[in-house]
Amino acid sequence: MIGAGILGMAVTGSLGRWQLSRGAQKDRLQAELVARARLPALDAAAVTAAHSTKQIGAILQRTAVLHGEWIPDHSVYLENRTMGDDSGFYLTTPLRLAQGDGVVLVVRGWAPRDPIDRTRLPPVQTPTGTVEITGRVMDHVPATFSLGRDGPTTIRQNIDLAAFRAETRLPLAPVVVEQTGAKSDGLLRQWPALDSGSERNYGYAVQWFGMCALMGILLVWFQIGKPYLLRRNRRE
Repeated sequence: MIGAGILGMAVTGSLGRWQLSRGAQKDRLQAELVARARLPALDAAAVTAAHSTKQIGAILQRTAVLHGEWIPDHSVYLENRTMGDDSGFYLTTPLRLAQGDGVVLVVRGWAPRDPIDRTRLPPVQTPTGTVEITGRVMDHVPATFSLGRDGPTTIRQNIDLAAFRAETRLPLAPVVVEQTGAKSDGLLRQWPALDSGSERNYGYAVQWFGMCALMGILLVWFQIGKPYLLRRNRRE
């Protein structure tokens, strides 16, 4: 009984400390990403030069200013995306860079869906000629739950960057850019704020420490408190 109680307290206490450590690690990473967002903007050469995991990690959440032409034939509307309380699409379009021969996939913004016909595309404009876009660098397109891999259709659930590169045969960079700024082309860009998710870890830590404390209280009660009361009652 005593051994099991002490073991349980040790395990739950260790799990609580691990969750605290994990939460602190996420907070440090978020602080680093927020600091990167304040650095000078990257140009196309800096974005396309990142290939290794280390290089990509070094530019995540950095601001990038790109010039190029849209490739609208490969635009994809990602459904079941929300902005505020409304459901709609994220529009992604490859941008052929004016500098060099690289292509970057851009998450251009959000547009509402038709409340009756989910297959009807929203009225979005795609300018021709050279455009300038500003956005933040990410290593993947924001994903949502999907039951399987999407086919090569205009409306999809998610985009896997490597699979999309093979599908389109475009020299896509291994990063994507989430366009920021005011509404334009019929698209909103009120993106969710960066969230480390550390609150969940701290919540789990409280639960583990609570279980540890409960085990300690029960151990003290059954090993000390209850026997003491029984002895005192017998004496009385």
